[in-house]
Parts: sequence; structure tokens; C-alpha cells
Amino acid sequence: MTVDIEYLKQWIGRSETVQDVLYAKPLVLFSATLDRQDPLPQEGDVIPPFWHGLYFLTATRQAELGADGHPPRGGFLPPVPLPRRMFAGAQVDFVRSLHVGQSVERRSTILGMSRKQGRSGEMIFLQLQHEISDAAGVCVVETQDIVYREDPGSAAANAQAASTTKPSAAAPQRDFPEAALHSLRSDSKLRGVSPAPTFPAMEALWSRTIVPDPVLLFRYSALTFIGHRIHYDYPYTTEVEGYPGLVVHGPLQATLLLDLLRREQPQCVPQRFVFRAVNPLFCRGAFRVCGAPSGEGQYSLWIEDQPGNITMQATAQVTIAEKISP
Repeated sequence: MTVDIEYLKQWIGRSETVQDVLYAKPLVLFSATLDRQDPLPQEGDVIPPFWHGLYFLTATRQAELGADGHPPRGGFLPPVPLPRRMFAGAQVDFVRSLHVGQSVERRSTILGMSRKQGRSGEMIFLQLQHEISDAAGVCVVETQDIVYREDPGSAAANAQAASTTKPSAAAPQRDFPEAALHSLRSDSKLRGVSPAPTFPAMEALWSRTIVPDPVLLFRYSALTFIGHRIHYDYPYTTEVEGYPGLVVHGPLQATLLLDLLRREQPQCVPQRFVFRAVNPLFCRGAFRVCGAPSGEGQYSLWIEDQPGNITMQATAQVTIAEKISP
């Protein structure tokens, strides 16, 4: 399939704004999902970093969902004709704290788009920015990298892969193209966005072992109103999309990384968090959430699957809180 990238680029610069109230109940449910024992949140309490994903949920009607559980293409996001979509990473700048009970708004803007050729065929990279603000101004800026790609079982994808390594039926080849992400981030219109984190292999100063199961993935999907079936529908995931098991959400992995930092260094307040998906993480064995200091006010964080492959890398730049939140 050849995608008309010039047509899709007409969506660059488009924006939409939605409002929400930061109620406490989602925080209680998410805390339980992460196996935390937090006190009940009260009006005015600081919301943990990166938990803003519990809000601004899109209420897509059931009849409008695609076969994969995703909302329909078009509208605010461009109608990319490639069937598969994945969350490749993000940079999150925490400008000011969000608080329980606040009325806030989120302005979303399409910053850029590019087309690349990968092992499994054509791919479209889209950069989407969310600015969350309260009455006093911007609180959080999240810049996401989203990848659309061909079905690895399609004729076009198989033809592209034939000259390299043919994927097996049980685990088709997946693309996590770092060079293409770097190309997208280096666009002149996107200056000020940090490059994806890279760091040499290092020993974890702290780690936490997590055994994922379908209930964890289902609860996260429910809390964030994500309908993508690869996170909870095992027959669909393995038989239709060809994965060897349920896929652990990228944003859930990122949340677990910051949660580790919060558990081990509660005095640290993240100012910037940059993370990148490196390999898929499947729900078929324990994985380790790891971290270590990597410089003054900076921490390296990563996730390792059971065979020892890194599935996500991240860096967190922090300041020290005057008062430690629970």
C-alpha cells in the first residue's frame, strides 16, 4: 500500500480542546490496580505524575469501533489507511502539579508526520501533543509518538519482509524503528522536544518484579477506556494479530517506571519524563521494572522481560520536593 502522505499532512497543525474535572475516584481505582496502599485522595491533593491519562477519555459509541476495538479513523486524527497502530513513546513535561477536584482542559495538536519503510512494510509516524491547563496556565505537556503500520500478514508486508527475515506465524516481525523516530523528532518544527532516551547497559539499583495477568491489563484498559483488543482478547490477539500473547500497554509500562521512582525516591518530583518502546512486552511471564541514578537530578528507568530483553527505556529529570507527598 502506498500512503498519500501529502494528503495526510493537511492535518498537521489541527487542534481540539476538551474539558474534564479531576475527580478522586479514578485515582482510588488506579492505586488499587498498581497494588499501592495510598490514603484516600482528598480535594486539593496532588495527582501523581503521569496519572492524567485517567482523564479526558473519549466516549466512542460501541457501533463506531473497528474490528480491533479502536475508534474510527478521521476527524481530528488523520485517516491513516494502515491497519495497525502502536504507541511508540513520549516526552512529558510536568510544569505544575495537577490537583484533585480541579477543572482543567486539554488542548491536543498534531505537530508532525512522516513516512518510513520498515521490515514489515510502510509506516506512518505521527507526533501528537497534549497541553493540560488549569485556570492559571499550562500544567502538563505530553508529546506522543504514534506509529501506524501495515498488517504483517498482508501481501505488501510479506513482500517487503521476504528479502530479510520471514516472521513466524506465532510471532510476526515487529518494527520499533529508532532512526525513524529520531528523524521525526529532529524536524525543525519540533525543536524543544528531547530525543528518545539512550543509555548503556547498567545495573539496576532498584527493581520490582511484576507478574502480569489478563485482569491487570483489563483493569488498565477499563480505567483508560482503551478498547484495543490486543490487551484483553487472547484469541483475537494470537489468531488475528499474530502476537504470542496479550500485549502490555505502553503507557502502563511507562506508569510503572514512574511508580518505581515514586516508591524508591518519594522526595523526587519529576520535571521531564522521556520514554520509548523498544520491544513489545507480552503477558506470558514476569517482568522487571528497573531504575538507577544516571546523573545529578536524573534517573534511568527500564523494563526487562523474562528473557532479559529491554522493552521500554526512559529517563526522568527530577527536583527534590520540600514536602514529601504520600
